[in-house]
Amino acid sequence: MTDANTQIKETVTANDVVLFMKGTSQMPQCGFSSKVAGVLNYMGVEYTDVNVLADEAIRAGIKDYSDWPTIPQLYVKGEFVGGCDIITEMTLSGELDTLLEENGVAFNKEAADTIRAHNS
Repeated sequence: MTDANTQIKETVTANDVVLFMKGTSQMPQCGFSSKVAGVLNYMGVEYTDVNVLADEAIRAGIKDYSDWPTIPQLYVKGEFVGGCDIITEMTLSGELDTLLEENGVAFNKEAADTIRAHNS
């Protein structure tokens, strides 16, 4: 394993929810990262953000690690969930709620319902 792969694996296994993104949860640096971080923030999900712009090895390595070509990338309990489009679809369908519930990740169900209500 490369150093980047080791670091990525340690990060996704040591934290319940991890978002590899451009920027940070409080200052996203691209629209897609902003959208996913916004959903997680609004729903009150505690997560670790990893700014791929701060480390080129992580930025390239996360794409190899997940075999997914784009950023952001969300991991829950060590498993890759998806990027912006998948997280958006899962949020609107309620699948993200189910995934979080099944993995014991706390979130604000009322906030999730509000997102769906405003996007129906």
